[in-house]
Amino acid sequence: MNKNKTLLALLLGITLLFNLNICASEVVFNVRDLGAKGDGKTLDTEAIQKAFDSVKKGGGTIVFPAGNYVSGPLILKGDKVTVRLDEGATLFATTNQSAFLKVPGGDWLAAKSGGDFNPFLVIKDSTDVTLSGKGTIDGNGSVWWATAEEARKKVSGFTLPRPNLIVPTRINNLRIIGITLQNSMKFALVPTECDGVWIEDIKILAPERAANTDAIDPSISRNVTVTNCLIDVGDDNIAIKSGKKVEGREFACENITIVDCVFKHGHGMSIGSETVGGVKNVLVRRVSFEDTDNGIRIKSDRKRGGTVENLVCEDITMKNVRGAITITSYYPRIPTNDVAQAVTETTPKYRNIIIRNLTATSTKSAGVIVGLPESGIEGVLLENVNIAAEQGGLEIRNAKGVEFKNVKITAKKGEPVIVKDAEVKGLEK
Repeated sequence: MNKNKTLLALLLGITLLFNLNICASEVVFNVRDLGAKGDGKTLDTEAIQKAFDSVKKGGGTIVFPAGNYVSGPLILKGDKVTVRLDEGATLFATTNQSAFLKVPGGDWLAAKSGGDFNPFLVIKDSTDVTLSGKGTIDGNGSVWWATAEEARKKVSGFTLPRPNLIVPTRINNLRIIGITLQNSMKFALVPTECDGVWIEDIKILAPERAANTDAIDPSISRNVTVTNCLIDVGDDNIAIKSGKKVEGREFACENITIVDCVFKHGHGMSIGSETVGGVKNVLVRRVSFEDTDNGIRIKSDRKRGGTVENLVCEDITMKNVRGAITITSYYPRIPTNDVAQAVTETTPKYRNIIIRNLTATSTKSAGVIVGLPESGIEGVLLENVNIAAEQGGLEIRNAKGVEFKNVKITAKKGEPVIVKDAEVKGLEK
């Protein structure tokens, strides 16, 4: 009998603990209840951070009701956490640039790199995190872009240091669904060292010429899916980055899927320019490009290169892009002539690339497939590809194992396909 009582008590205890865990995950924190005004004028940083701190241990849901919330940098950390932005809710970054400096009181224009800034929202070291709702996160980027553009005009290609909008770091199972991210100061969404990222039905918006406003940059992350998203920005629509090697992994970035997305303005679907850690298994399917600076692009150079393999792009449409296919081991510019150099750990190596069922119109050339003399691009299949270019054709240089199947490329200037130091099978004669 005593044994039965003990067992019953144990079962009741387990049930109670289970119920407590369920309740903890269902705890709701309304930012207004914690002091946020949401009037578009009051700085609500303290109240919002209080809500974020409330879920550190037990999880829960943080709700932003309709309103305009202004805040400085925020940090979210906790397992089983949901942040929900209701319809009509906008979370604005403060326009005070100095508020983002890691060392308070400094001159933001004196920053040496982006690392001198805190992102607007950092999510770190957590499991099961969701950002959802019909609301918006707005970086107030207009107070940063003009200065960045002036700096770029003075030094071509220069990126003025600025904070990123959202940087999830070391998150397992991250879900971002339904929200709008707009007017980022620099990159909008940078999942870093994450495993299991699902991004669905979101919009990422910035003006066409807003400097360095990448939309989604999966960095040193695995198992990432981006689906049913609209991206209209001033730089890379998506840029997969692998800037360092990861111990115990051959490829720091792998298993990335982009499907059923629309790219308006931007610099296209990119891998690189940082590929030192390696990139493997990327699928791009049913994506449309319109008025983007590039279509499909792999970009790196001898100092930041690594292995990129197993890229499949299929069922792609492009309209008025400025180059449909750009696969190059040179960045930012491709030289007319080059000589072989010693192969090192950072020499770009691209192999096993499939592009099929692609229809494109280009306002410039059809594109390039250009490797290095010492490290040619290996294994590229173009199948059912139709590119009509206003200027030059497709240049293929320092490549082998390139195969055309049912490919039609037209160019108003020059040859449709220009081959130099390359092996290409299936060219029309």
